[in-house]
Amino acid sequence: MRIVFAGTPEVALPTLEALHGSDHEVVAVLTRPDARTGRGRKVSRSPVAAWADDHGVEVLTPAKPREPEFLDRLRELDADIVPVVAYGALVPPAALEIPRLGWINLHFSLLPAWRGAAPVQHAVLAGDEMTGACVFQLEAGLDTGPVYGRLTEPIEATDTSGDLLGRLAVAGARLTLDVVNALEAGIIVGEPQPEDGISYAPKLTVDDARVRWSDPAFAVDRRIRAVTPAPGAWTEFEGQRLRLGPVRPDPEGPRLAPGEVALAKKTVHVGTATDPVLLHEVQPAGKKPMDAAAWGRGLQTESPVFT
Repeated sequence: MRIVFAGTPEVALPTLEALHGSDHEVVAVLTRPDARTGRGRKVSRSPVAAWADDHGVEVLTPAKPREPEFLDRLRELDADIVPVVAYGALVPPAALEIPRLGWINLHFSLLPAWRGAAPVQHAVLAGDEMTGACVFQLEAGLDTGPVYGRLTEPIEATDTSGDLLGRLAVAGARLTLDVVNALEAGIIVGEPQPEDGISYAPKLTVDDARVRWSDPAFAVDRRIRAVTPAPGAWTEFEGQRLRLGPVRPDPEGPRLAPGEVALAKKTVHVGTATDPVLLHEVQPAGKKPMDAAAWGRGLQTESPVFT
C-alpha cells in the first residue's frame, strides 16, 4: 500500500522504520514544522523530518493539517492509509476522509484508559502496574475510535516514562505493521471501545513536574519517574531550580521533615511525608547532571532544605 506516515518525535521512528522496511511504500511523512529547541534556541527539524531527509522521503510540514495546500497534496499522493504516532496536532475530518483506509493511530495505553497526550506519564504517576498500546481508527473524538489491535506491557517499579515509552515504541511498531497488513488483506475489524474505564491524560506541565515533598515517599517516587525525562522533575534550593533524577524510597533512612536534606559521605536523603528518599542524580541550574553525593559535598549550607 501507499503510506503517508504522520509523526514528530523520536518515539515515532521505530514504527516509521518498520513501515519503510516492509512491502509497503512510504511516499511521504507528515510532521510538525521546524521549531526552536535547546538552550541555544536553534531551529531544528523534527526527528521524523530528519529521518525522511536522510531517506529521500517527501516531508510535509503544514502549520495545521486543515490547510488547503496540505489537503490537496494528500489527495495527490493517493495514500491508502496514514499511520500516526505522536504527530502532535488535531487532524480535521476533511483530512481523515482522504485516504482509502483512513488514519490509524498508535496510542501508548490500553484504551479507553488514558486518552490524551501523555498516557505513559499518567500511568506511571498513577502507579499502574500494567499498561500497553493500541492501534485504533482515528476519528474526530479524542482517542475514541474502534481498536484494531492491542498489546500489554508491565510497569516495573523503577521504570521512568522514558524507559516505558521506549519499550512500547518498539513493540508498538510491530503491532502497527501487523494492523496495516491485516487492513490491506481485509481480515480485521475495529472493536468499539467500552463505555466504562475511561480516563484522561493531559500533557504534564513544568508545574506538574515540581516535586511535592509533603507527599508520601511512594508518590514522590512516582512523580519523579513520571516526568523523567520530560518535562523533568525539579525542586527549589536556595532560590534556584535543581533538577532531580529518579529517587529510591528508603525506609531505613534518617527521619526527616518534608524537604529536609541529610548529607552523608556517600548518600543524600530528602524527607517526605513518610519515609525519606535517596537521591542519585541532581542538576544545578546552568550545569551538567552530577552524582548527588558529589553535589552534597560541595555545599556550604549546614542544613539544606528543598522547597
